[in-house]
Amino acid sequence: MKPQKGSILLRKGRSSTKNQHYLITSAVVDRKPIFNRPEAAKIVLSSLYWLEKQDRIILDAAVIMPDHSHFVAGLMQGSLAQLIHSLKSYTAKKINVLLNRSGPLWQRHYHDHAVRQEEDLNEVVLYTLYNPVRAGLVSDFHDYPFWYCRWRV
Repeated sequence: MKPQKGSILLRKGRSSTKNQHYLITSAVVDRKPIFNRPEAAKIVLSSLYWLEKQDRIILDAAVIMPDHSHFVAGLMQGSLAQLIHSLKSYTAKKINVLLNRSGPLWQRHYHDHAVRQEEDLNEVVLYTLYNPVRAGLVSDFHDYPFWYCRWRV
């Protein structure tokens, strides 16, 4: 039996590797554009910065889209599942208070892609940063307000 897209069975056998870089995508429940509110988008970005200051990740790049987030980071401590749980739990609580809402904010699952040796980390970072352009939100990602990159681009 082949697992369905989004199935928990797809996570079986996956392991987290210290110093491995990952592209992580997480969506809001029902794809609601929660992050159109600048304060909500800033909570996610500042949480990623905090995780880096705690030496849990090395944050390479991030883009907070209206209804989902993308970030590229090297995992420094713990497992990827623990990292994502911390990020989603904290940001959901803060954003729910901000928006006077309750219930889940994030979809339960997330997509992770381990950046393989044959891939170029720079290409993965650029792919991430160009999400607002591909979505038609801006013509130059530099004009999008909710992005970060470790390197000058």
